Amino acid sequence: MGRLVITHSTYLEGLIPWLKALAADEAIQTITPAVIARVRGRSQGLRLRLSTPMLGGYKLVARRGATVQEVFVVTNLAAEELQRRIDSCQPGASIKGRSSAKS
Repeated sequence: MGRLVITHSTYLEGLIPWLKALAADEAIQTITPAVIARVRGRSQGLRLRLSTPMLGGYKLVARRGATVQEVFVVTNLAAEELQRRIDSCQPGASIKGRSSAKS
């Protein structure tokens, strides 16, 4: 079971429950939400996707509306497997067919 680092007072709405579900995965060591910024484009709902590999894990990008937040994940998982687990932890992902991989 991983550890979710709570360091800020501000997070994207709905992000912490999603990250707590992901942190329950045995292959995740640490999840650290980081910088929040405003962006030009708009995202419908909350999305969490892999961005960049880094030493020991990956940087994820969480988007909701015109706001983006970086999230750092320490894990030994491959990128494709981590994205599958992120998708399966997504709120509402228990609906059949929801967590299937996209081509």
